[in-house]
Amino acid sequence: MDRSSLIGILLGLTAVIGGNLLEGGRITAIFQMTAAVIVIAGTTGATLLSFPLSDLLKAAAALKDIFHSESSDPELFVKDIVHYSTIARRNGLIALEPEIAKINDHFLRKGMRLMVDGMGPKILKETMEQENITYEDEQRRVAKVFETAGGFAPTIGIIGAVLGLIHVMENLSDPSKLGAGIAVAFVATIYGVGSANLILLPISKKLVHLLNNTLTVREMVIEGVAGIQSGLNPHYLEEKLRAFLKENRKR
Repeated sequence: MDRSSLIGILLGLTAVIGGNLLEGGRITAIFQMTAAVIVIAGTTGATLLSFPLSDLLKAAAALKDIFHSESSDPELFVKDIVHYSTIARRNGLIALEPEIAKINDHFLRKGMRLMVDGMGPKILKETMEQENITYEDEQRRVAKVFETAGGFAPTIGIIGAVLGLIHVMENLSDPSKLGAGIAVAFVATIYGVGSANLILLPISKKLVHLLNNTLTVREMVIEGVAGIQSGLNPHYLEEKLRAFLKENRKR
């Protein structure tokens, strides 16, 4: 489990609720079903209008990556690729056939399979690079879904506040309802701004961060498979792969 994601959400919500309590407010004052329906349904509707349903379903599925990221250790990829390179240098590419079934990573396994099956170096590299481009485009659209929702939510919250104030104005003849009515109206703004800045936009940033790490590993895999196929010395190949890790740490 990614503890930073869980701690981040809990800390953000605690700051808002705790601040309200410190100011003498009541927890029930910021729990308003009408405001929640306006913000959640309104933001969802606007986001649905902005993206195909398939992108929203992928975005929903990506939520698990925020808390249970399956990103692999790049050091293990370096170790495995160098190991495969050593085998290929000693016994030829066909000797890697038994190793392919043991590879857990889909991208590396596919590259190794295409290499062992005899695909030419240029076509192999182009194929893997194109798959990487397609993957990046898909994942950036998923992150964009949350970024867009984070842009809509505050505005929808303001709409909810205005609707609440309209209701308050309709009850000006009864001063006893004004204070409570105004308080309820502004809860929608809290929901809109809070959901955007505490949940939606951070999720988008986290997905982009996870994507960048994955892309670094995939680029390293492409160069690793190309190095194995060309018969590059395992020591030189390891140094080449570690250059990707150094570049990733600078980001």
